[in-house]
Amino acid sequence: MTASAPAAPGGLVILGANHRSSSVDLRDRIFVPDAEAPAFLTALVARDVSQCQIMSTCDRVEIQAVAPSAPVAISVLQAALAQRSGQPLAEIRDQFYALTGPPALRHLFAVAASLDSMIVGESQVLGQVKASHQLAGDAGTMGPELATMLQAAYGAAKRIRTDTAIARGPVSLATCAVQVAKDIQGDLSRRSCLLIGGGDMGALMLAHLSHAGLRHLVVSAATAMRAQAIARPYGCPSLTYEDLDSALDGADIVIAAAGTGQNIVTAKMVDAALHRRRRRPIFFIDAAVPGDVERAVHDLEAAYRYDLDDLEAVAQEGRLAREAAAGQAWRLLDQEVAAFLRAQAARRAAPGMVRLRRHFEAARAEILARGTALSAQEATRLLVNKLLHGPYQVLRAAAGDSQGEDAAMVSAIERLFDLEEREQEDPGTES
Repeated sequence: MTASAPAAPGGLVILGANHRSSSVDLRDRIFVPDAEAPAFLTALVARDVSQCQIMSTCDRVEIQAVAPSAPVAISVLQAALAQRSGQPLAEIRDQFYALTGPPALRHLFAVAASLDSMIVGESQVLGQVKASHQLAGDAGTMGPELATMLQAAYGAAKRIRTDTAIARGPVSLATCAVQVAKDIQGDLSRRSCLLIGGGDMGALMLAHLSHAGLRHLVVSAATAMRAQAIARPYGCPSLTYEDLDSALDGADIVIAAAGTGQNIVTAKMVDAALHRRRRRPIFFIDAAVPGDVERAVHDLEAAYRYDLDDLEAVAQEGRLAREAAAGQAWRLLDQEVAAFLRAQAARRAAPGMVRLRRHFEAARAEILARGTALSAQEATRLLVNKLLHGPYQVLRAAAGDSQGEDAAMVSAIERLFDLEEREQEDPGTES
Protein backbone atom coordinates (compact mmCIF):
# COMPACT_ATOMS: atom_id res chain seq x y z
CA MET A 1 0.00 0.00 0.00
CA THR A 2 1.47 3.37 -0.94
CA ALA A 3 1.05 6.88 0.35
CA SER A 4 -0.62 7.86 -2.91
CA ALA A 5 -3.61 5.59 -2.27
CA PRO A 6 -6.88 7.58 -2.28
CA ALA A 7 -8.04 8.58 1.17
CA ALA A 8 -11.58 8.00 2.31
CA PRO A 9 -13.12 10.64 4.57
CA GLY A 10 -11.43 10.52 7.94
CA GLY A 11 -8.39 8.55 6.67
CA LEU A 12 -9.97 5.09 6.88
CA VAL A 13 -7.50 2.18 7.06
CA ILE A 14 -8.51 -1.49 7.26
CA LEU A 15 -6.13 -4.34 7.95
CA GLY A 16 -7.12 -7.92 8.61
CA ALA A 17 -7.06 -11.62 7.87
CA ASN A 18 -10.24 -13.37 6.75
CA HIS A 19 -11.40 -16.76 5.50
CA ARG A 20 -10.10 -16.01 2.00
CA SER A 21 -6.73 -14.48 2.81
CA SER A 22 -5.48 -16.56 5.72
CA SER A 23 -5.35 -19.92 7.43
CA VAL A 24 -7.58 -20.88 10.33
CA ASP A 25 -4.44 -21.37 12.42
CA LEU A 26 -3.35 -17.74 11.95
CA ARG A 27 -6.81 -16.40 12.73
CA ASP A 28 -6.91 -18.49 15.90
CA ARG A 29 -3.56 -17.04 17.04
CA ILE A 30 -4.40 -13.39 16.36
CA PHE A 31 -7.97 -13.66 17.70
CA VAL A 32 -8.64 -10.92 20.28
CA PRO A 33 -11.27 -11.88 22.89
CA ASP A 34 -13.60 -9.14 24.12
CA ALA A 35 -11.88 -9.06 27.51
CA GLU A 36 -8.52 -8.26 25.90
CA ALA A 37 -9.82 -5.86 23.24
CA PRO A 38 -9.72 -2.60 25.30
CA ALA A 39 -6.02 -2.94 26.10
CA PHE A 40 -5.24 -3.99 22.51
CA LEU A 41 -7.13 -1.02 21.03
CA THR A 42 -5.68 1.47 23.51
CA ALA A 43 -2.17 0.37 22.57
CA LEU A 44 -2.93 1.04 18.90
CA VAL A 45 -4.25 4.53 19.62
CA ALA A 46 -0.98 5.27 21.40
CA ARG A 47 0.90 4.49 18.16
CA ASP A 48 -0.16 6.76 15.26
CA VAL A 49 -3.74 5.43 15.04
CA SER A 50 -6.39 8.02 15.90
CA GLN A 51 -9.48 5.80 16.17
CA CYS A 52 -10.02 2.05 15.85
CA GLN A 53 -12.16 -0.98 16.51
CA ILE A 54 -11.46 -4.69 16.05
CA MET A 55 -13.71 -7.50 14.81
CA SER A 56 -12.73 -10.98 15.93
CA THR A 57 -15.05 -13.69 14.56
CA CYS A 58 -14.75 -17.23 13.26
CA ASP A 59 -14.01 -16.03 9.72
CA ARG A 60 -12.11 -12.76 10.25
CA VAL A 61 -9.87 -10.75 12.54
CA GLU A 62 -10.00 -7.21 11.20
CA ILE A 63 -8.96 -3.79 12.50
CA GLN A 64 -10.92 -0.81 11.17
CA ALA A 65 -9.11 2.42 11.94
CA VAL A 66 -8.73 6.12 11.18
CA ALA A 67 -5.20 7.48 10.99
CA PRO A 68 -3.39 10.56 9.67
CA SER A 69 -0.96 8.42 7.65
CA ALA A 70 -2.18 5.25 5.97
CA PRO A 71 1.29 3.67 5.38
CA VAL A 72 2.33 4.29 8.99
CA ALA A 73 -0.96 2.93 10.33
CA ILE A 74 -0.71 -0.20 8.20
CA SER A 75 2.78 -0.88 9.55
CA VAL A 76 1.54 -0.41 13.12
CA LEU A 77 -1.46 -2.70 12.65
CA GLN A 78 0.60 -5.41 10.93
CA ALA A 79 3.16 -5.32 13.72
CA ALA A 80 0.47 -5.57 16.39
CA LEU A 81 -1.14 -8.65 14.82
CA ALA A 82 2.23 -10.27 14.07
CA GLN A 83 3.25 -9.82 17.70
CA ARG A 84 0.00 -11.44 18.78
CA SER A 85 0.60 -14.38 16.43
CA GLY A 86 4.07 -15.06 17.80
CA GLN A 87 5.49 -15.23 14.27
CA PRO A 88 7.76 -12.87 12.32
CA LEU A 89 5.74 -10.47 10.18
CA ALA A 90 7.69 -11.52 7.08
CA GLU A 91 6.27 -15.05 7.39
CA ILE A 92 2.61 -14.03 7.62
CA ARG A 93 2.44 -10.66 5.86
CA ASP A 94 0.90 -12.16 2.71
CA GLN A 95 -2.06 -13.46 4.75
CA PHE A 96 -3.12 -9.92 5.65
CA TYR A 97 -5.10 -7.57 3.44
CA ALA A 98 -4.73 -3.79 3.72
CA LEU A 99 -7.21 -1.27 2.32
CA THR A 100 -7.38 2.52 2.34
CA GLY A 101 -9.51 5.16 0.67
CA PRO A 102 -12.79 4.35 -1.10
CA PRO A 103 -11.92 0.61 -1.40
CA ALA A 104 -11.67 0.48 2.40
CA LEU A 105 -15.02 2.23 2.75
CA ARG A 106 -16.62 -0.19 0.29
CA HIS A 107 -15.18 -3.12 2.25
CA LEU A 108 -16.52 -1.72 5.53
CA PHE A 109 -20.00 -1.45 4.01
CA ALA A 110 -19.71 -4.98 2.56
CA VAL A 111 -18.73 -6.46 5.93
CA ALA A 112 -21.70 -4.81 7.67
CA ALA A 113 -24.04 -6.03 4.90
CA SER A 114 -22.58 -9.58 5.23
CA LEU A 115 -21.53 -9.60 1.56
CA ASP A 116 -17.96 -10.43 2.58
CA SER A 117 -18.89 -13.38 4.81
CA MET A 118 -18.36 -17.11 4.31
CA ILE A 119 -22.16 -17.35 4.17
CA VAL A 120 -23.52 -14.39 2.22
CA GLY A 121 -26.35 -12.66 4.06
CA GLU A 122 -25.41 -14.13 7.44
CA SER A 123 -27.73 -12.33 9.86
CA GLN A 124 -25.42 -12.13 12.88
CA VAL A 125 -22.61 -10.24 11.11
CA LEU A 126 -24.23 -6.82 11.48
CA GLY A 127 -24.63 -7.53 15.18
CA GLN A 128 -20.94 -8.42 15.40
CA VAL A 129 -19.97 -5.10 13.80
CA LYS A 130 -22.21 -3.20 16.21
CA ALA A 131 -20.77 -5.14 19.17
CA SER A 132 -17.24 -4.19 18.06
CA HIS A 133 -18.42 -0.57 17.75
CA GLN A 134 -19.75 -0.64 21.31
CA LEU A 135 -16.57 -2.26 22.62
CA ALA A 136 -14.40 0.42 21.01
CA GLY A 137 -16.69 3.12 22.39
CA ASP A 138 -16.32 1.72 25.90
CA ALA A 139 -12.54 1.53 25.43
CA GLY A 140 -12.39 5.16 24.31
CA THR A 141 -10.95 4.38 20.87
CA MET A 142 -14.03 5.21 18.81
CA GLY A 143 -14.06 8.66 17.22
CA PRO A 144 -16.52 10.75 15.21
CA GLU A 145 -15.06 9.97 11.77
CA LEU A 146 -15.08 6.19 12.25
CA ALA A 147 -18.48 6.32 13.96
CA THR A 148 -19.95 8.29 11.04
CA MET A 149 -18.69 5.74 8.52
CA LEU A 150 -20.04 2.87 10.63
CA GLN A 151 -23.47 4.48 10.91
CA ALA A 152 -23.54 4.85 7.12
CA ALA A 153 -22.54 1.18 6.79
CA TYR A 154 -25.44 0.18 9.07
CA GLY A 155 -27.84 2.15 6.90
CA ALA A 156 -26.52 0.48 3.76
CA ALA A 157 -26.84 -2.96 5.37
CA LYS A 158 -30.44 -2.25 6.37
CA ARG A 159 -31.33 -1.11 2.84
CA ILE A 160 -29.73 -4.19 1.30
CA ARG A 161 -31.52 -6.57 3.68
CA THR A 162 -34.83 -4.78 3.03
CA ASP A 163 -34.60 -4.36 -0.74
CA THR A 164 -32.98 -7.66 -1.73
CA ALA A 165 -33.37 -11.36 -0.94
CA ILE A 166 -29.78 -11.56 0.34
CA ALA A 167 -30.82 -12.61 3.85
CA ARG A 168 -33.87 -14.67 2.97
CA GLY A 169 -33.92 -18.43 3.12
CA PRO A 170 -31.97 -20.52 5.66
CA VAL A 171 -28.47 -21.61 4.62
CA SER A 172 -27.22 -23.82 7.47
CA LEU A 173 -28.60 -27.17 8.57
CA ALA A 174 -29.68 -25.84 11.96
CA THR A 175 -31.41 -22.74 10.57
CA CYS A 176 -33.13 -24.91 8.00
CA ALA A 177 -34.40 -27.15 10.78
CA VAL A 178 -35.81 -24.09 12.56
CA GLN A 179 -37.49 -22.82 9.40
CA VAL A 180 -39.10 -26.18 8.62
CA ALA A 181 -40.20 -26.52 12.26
CA LYS A 182 -41.91 -23.12 12.08
CA ASP A 183 -43.53 -24.00 8.76
CA ILE A 184 -45.00 -27.19 10.23
CA GLN A 185 -45.68 -26.21 13.84
CA GLY A 186 -46.02 -22.42 13.81
CA ASP A 187 -45.25 -20.69 17.12
CA LEU A 188 -42.48 -22.79 18.68
CA SER A 189 -43.03 -21.36 22.16
CA ARG A 190 -46.25 -23.36 22.31
CA ARG A 191 -44.71 -26.63 21.13
CA SER A 192 -42.95 -29.49 22.95
CA CYS A 193 -39.72 -31.17 21.88
CA LEU A 194 -38.35 -34.64 22.53
CA LEU A 195 -34.56 -35.02 22.31
CA ILE A 196 -33.42 -38.61 21.76
CA GLY A 197 -29.74 -39.13 22.61
CA GLY A 198 -26.99 -36.61 23.25
CA GLY A 199 -25.18 -36.23 19.92
CA ASP A 200 -23.50 -32.92 19.09
CA MET A 201 -25.67 -32.32 16.04
CA GLY A 202 -28.79 -32.83 18.13
CA ALA A 203 -27.55 -30.32 20.70
CA LEU A 204 -26.89 -27.81 17.90
CA MET A 205 -30.40 -28.26 16.49
CA LEU A 206 -31.90 -27.86 19.95
CA ALA A 207 -29.88 -24.70 20.61
CA HIS A 208 -31.21 -23.05 17.44
CA LEU A 209 -34.78 -24.15 18.16
CA SER A 210 -34.52 -22.78 21.70
CA HIS A 211 -33.24 -19.47 20.34
CA ALA A 212 -36.28 -19.42 18.04
CA GLY A 213 -38.64 -19.73 20.99
CA LEU A 214 -38.89 -23.43 21.88
CA ARG A 215 -39.41 -23.79 25.65
CA HIS A 216 -40.73 -27.27 26.45
CA LEU A 217 -38.27 -30.18 26.33
CA VAL A 218 -38.06 -33.83 27.37
CA VAL A 219 -34.83 -35.84 27.02
CA SER A 220 -34.56 -39.58 26.34
CA ALA A 221 -31.56 -41.92 26.46
CA ALA A 222 -30.79 -45.63 26.73
CA THR A 223 -30.43 -45.56 30.52
CA ALA A 224 -31.96 -43.39 33.22
CA MET A 225 -28.53 -42.23 34.37
CA ARG A 226 -27.52 -41.16 30.84
CA ALA A 227 -30.87 -39.45 30.28
CA GLN A 228 -30.51 -37.50 33.54
CA ALA A 229 -26.99 -36.41 32.58
CA ILE A 230 -28.17 -35.07 29.21
CA ALA A 231 -31.21 -33.39 30.76
CA ARG A 232 -29.32 -31.70 33.62
CA PRO A 233 -28.04 -28.64 31.65
CA TYR A 234 -31.54 -28.07 30.28
CA GLY A 235 -33.33 -28.51 33.59
CA CYS A 236 -35.97 -30.70 31.95
CA PRO A 237 -37.61 -34.12 32.52
CA SER A 238 -35.85 -37.28 31.30
CA LEU A 239 -36.85 -40.82 30.41
CA THR A 240 -35.47 -43.98 28.82
CA TYR A 241 -36.10 -45.47 25.38
CA GLU A 242 -38.58 -47.84 26.98
CA ASP A 243 -40.93 -44.86 27.39
CA LEU A 244 -40.56 -43.49 23.85
CA ASP A 245 -44.00 -44.74 22.75
CA SER A 246 -45.82 -42.60 25.29
CA ALA A 247 -43.31 -39.72 24.96
CA LEU A 248 -44.22 -39.34 21.29
CA ASP A 249 -47.78 -38.51 22.30
CA GLY A 250 -46.72 -35.12 23.62
CA ALA A 251 -43.89 -34.38 21.20
CA ASP A 252 -44.51 -31.87 18.42
CA ILE A 253 -40.84 -31.91 17.43
CA VAL A 254 -38.49 -34.87 17.79
CA ILE A 255 -34.71 -34.51 17.51
CA ALA A 256 -33.13 -37.93 17.10
CA ALA A 257 -29.39 -37.87 17.79
CA ALA A 258 -28.62 -41.18 19.47
CA GLY A 259 -26.52 -42.68 16.67
CA THR A 260 -27.08 -46.27 17.71
CA GLY A 261 -26.99 -47.53 14.15
CA GLN A 262 -30.59 -48.76 14.25
CA ASN A 263 -34.07 -47.27 14.06
CA ILE A 264 -35.05 -46.32 17.60
CA VAL A 265 -38.23 -44.72 16.27
CA THR A 266 -40.26 -46.91 13.93
CA ALA A 267 -43.15 -46.12 11.63
CA LYS A 268 -45.39 -48.38 13.71
CA MET A 269 -44.61 -46.37 16.89
CA VAL A 270 -45.24 -43.07 15.16
CA ASP A 271 -48.48 -44.21 13.52
CA ALA A 272 -49.85 -45.24 16.91
CA ALA A 273 -48.79 -41.94 18.48
CA LEU A 274 -50.38 -39.93 15.65
CA HIS A 275 -53.62 -41.84 16.21
CA ARG A 276 -53.57 -40.93 19.89
CA ARG A 277 -52.70 -37.31 18.99
CA ARG A 278 -55.69 -37.13 16.61
CA ARG A 279 -53.24 -36.64 13.74
CA ARG A 280 -51.61 -33.48 15.11
CA PRO A 281 -48.35 -33.32 13.14
CA ILE A 282 -44.94 -34.38 14.39
CA PHE A 283 -41.74 -33.01 12.87
CA PHE A 284 -38.77 -35.40 13.09
CA ILE A 285 -35.18 -34.14 12.75
CA ASP A 286 -33.05 -37.23 12.24
CA ALA A 287 -29.60 -35.88 13.10
CA ALA A 288 -27.93 -39.29 13.38
CA VAL A 289 -25.88 -41.15 10.75
CA PRO A 290 -27.12 -43.78 10.13
CA GLY A 291 -30.58 -42.57 11.02
CA ASP A 292 -32.45 -43.17 14.26
CA VAL A 293 -35.88 -42.69 12.66
CA GLU A 294 -37.23 -45.23 10.18
CA ARG A 295 -37.54 -43.70 6.70
CA ALA A 296 -41.10 -45.02 6.35
CA VAL A 297 -42.15 -42.48 9.00
CA HIS A 298 -42.18 -39.80 6.32
CA ASP A 299 -44.87 -41.72 4.42
CA LEU A 300 -47.31 -41.36 7.32
CA GLU A 301 -49.93 -38.63 7.18
CA ALA A 302 -49.00 -35.77 9.56
CA ALA A 303 -45.45 -37.09 10.07
CA TYR A 304 -42.51 -35.19 8.58
CA ARG A 305 -39.07 -36.78 8.72
CA TYR A 306 -36.03 -34.73 7.66
CA ASP A 307 -32.54 -36.19 7.82
CA LEU A 308 -29.29 -34.24 7.30
CA ASP A 309 -29.42 -34.74 3.52
CA ASP A 310 -32.93 -33.31 3.40
CA LEU A 311 -31.87 -30.28 5.43
CA GLU A 312 -28.81 -29.80 3.24
CA ALA A 313 -31.06 -29.70 0.16
CA VAL A 314 -33.12 -26.93 1.79
CA ALA A 315 -29.91 -25.10 2.72
CA GLN A 316 -28.62 -25.31 -0.83
CA GLU A 317 -31.82 -23.70 -2.10
CA GLY A 318 -31.25 -20.84 0.32
CA ARG A 319 -27.62 -20.40 -0.76
CA LEU A 320 -28.57 -20.32 -4.44
CA ALA A 321 -31.26 -17.72 -3.73
CA ARG A 322 -28.76 -15.54 -1.86
CA GLU A 323 -26.16 -15.85 -4.59
CA ALA A 324 -28.77 -14.76 -7.13
CA ALA A 325 -29.50 -11.69 -4.98
CA ALA A 326 -25.83 -10.86 -4.44
CA GLY A 327 -25.47 -8.94 -7.72
CA GLN A 328 -28.32 -6.61 -6.85
CA ALA A 329 -26.97 -6.23 -3.31
CA TRP A 330 -23.54 -5.16 -4.56
CA ARG A 331 -25.12 -2.60 -6.87
CA LEU A 332 -27.08 -1.11 -3.98
CA LEU A 333 -23.95 -1.12 -1.84
CA ASP A 334 -22.00 0.80 -4.49
CA GLN A 335 -24.82 3.35 -4.63
CA GLU A 336 -24.65 3.79 -0.86
CA VAL A 337 -20.86 4.19 -0.91
CA ALA A 338 -21.05 6.77 -3.70
CA ALA A 339 -23.79 8.69 -1.87
CA PHE A 340 -21.74 8.74 1.33
CA LEU A 341 -18.63 9.99 -0.47
CA ARG A 342 -20.64 12.73 -2.18
CA ALA A 343 -22.16 13.81 1.12
CA GLN A 344 -18.75 13.91 2.78
CA ALA A 345 -17.29 15.92 -0.11
CA ALA A 346 -20.16 18.40 0.18
CA ARG A 347 -19.48 18.81 3.90
CA ARG A 348 -15.78 19.42 3.27
CA ALA A 349 -16.63 21.99 0.59
CA ALA A 350 -19.15 23.87 2.72
CA PRO A 351 -16.65 26.02 4.70
CA GLY A 352 -14.92 27.05 1.47
CA MET A 353 -18.23 28.03 -0.09
CA VAL A 354 -19.04 30.12 2.99
CA ARG A 355 -15.70 31.96 2.65
CA LEU A 356 -16.28 32.46 -1.09
CA ARG A 357 -19.70 33.98 -0.46
CA ARG A 358 -18.26 36.31 2.16
CA HIS A 359 -15.55 37.35 -0.30
CA PHE A 360 -18.13 38.10 -2.98
CA GLU A 361 -20.34 40.00 -0.53
CA ALA A 362 -17.35 42.09 0.62
CA ALA A 363 -16.51 42.97 -2.99
CA ARG A 364 -20.12 43.94 -3.64
CA ALA A 365 -20.23 46.08 -0.50
CA GLU A 366 -17.02 47.86 -1.51
CA ILE A 367 -18.44 48.81 -4.93
CA LEU A 368 -21.74 49.92 -3.39
CA ALA A 369 -19.81 52.09 -0.92
CA ARG A 370 -18.60 54.28 -3.78
CA GLY A 371 -22.05 55.85 -3.85
CA THR A 372 -24.82 56.32 -6.38
CA ALA A 373 -22.67 58.18 -8.89
CA LEU A 374 -21.83 54.92 -10.63
CA SER A 375 -24.18 53.66 -13.28
CA ALA A 376 -25.38 50.07 -13.08
CA GLN A 377 -23.14 49.19 -16.03
CA GLU A 378 -20.05 50.75 -14.45
CA ALA A 379 -20.77 49.21 -11.04
CA THR A 380 -21.19 45.71 -12.41
CA ARG A 381 -18.05 46.08 -14.58
CA LEU A 382 -16.01 47.09 -11.53
CA LEU A 383 -17.48 44.22 -9.53
CA VAL A 384 -16.59 41.65 -12.21
CA ASN A 385 -13.04 43.02 -12.49
CA LYS A 386 -12.57 42.88 -8.72
CA LEU A 387 -13.85 39.31 -8.43
CA LEU A 388 -11.65 38.11 -11.31
CA HIS A 389 -8.49 39.93 -10.25
CA GLY A 390 -7.34 37.38 -7.67
CA PRO A 391 -8.00 34.25 -9.79
CA TYR A 392 -6.36 35.91 -12.81
CA GLN A 393 -3.17 36.67 -10.86
CA VAL A 394 -2.98 33.08 -9.58
CA LEU A 395 -3.45 31.69 -13.11
CA ARG A 396 -0.73 33.97 -14.45
CA ALA A 397 1.66 32.82 -11.73
CA ALA A 398 0.91 29.19 -12.50
CA ALA A 399 1.26 29.63 -16.28
CA GLY A 400 3.91 27.39 -17.77
CA ASP A 401 4.07 25.17 -14.72
CA SER A 402 5.63 21.89 -15.80
CA GLN A 403 3.16 20.02 -13.59
CA GLY A 404 0.23 21.42 -15.58
CA GLU A 405 -1.17 23.28 -12.57
CA ASP A 406 -2.55 26.11 -14.71
CA ALA A 407 -4.42 23.65 -16.94
CA ALA A 408 -5.87 21.94 -13.88
CA MET A 409 -7.04 25.30 -12.51
CA VAL A 410 -8.67 26.27 -15.80
CA SER A 411 -10.40 22.89 -15.95
CA ALA A 412 -11.67 23.34 -12.38
CA ILE A 413 -13.01 26.82 -13.20
CA GLU A 414 -14.79 25.52 -16.29
CA ARG A 415 -16.43 22.79 -14.22
CA LEU A 416 -17.39 25.14 -11.37
CA PHE A 417 -19.10 27.63 -13.65
CA ASP A 418 -20.32 25.27 -16.42
CA LEU A 419 -18.33 27.32 -18.95
CA GLU A 420 -18.05 24.59 -21.59
CA GLU A 421 -21.76 23.85 -21.40
CA ARG A 422 -22.67 27.55 -21.58
CA GLU A 423 -20.47 28.12 -24.65
CA GLN A 424 -22.17 25.20 -26.42
CA GLU A 425 -25.56 26.73 -25.64
CA ASP A 426 -24.50 30.26 -26.77
CA PRO A 427 -21.43 30.13 -29.08
CA GLY A 428 -21.42 33.90 -29.31
CA THR A 429 -20.86 34.41 -25.57
CA GLU A 430 -17.45 35.82 -24.65
CA SER A 431 -15.60 34.15 -21.79
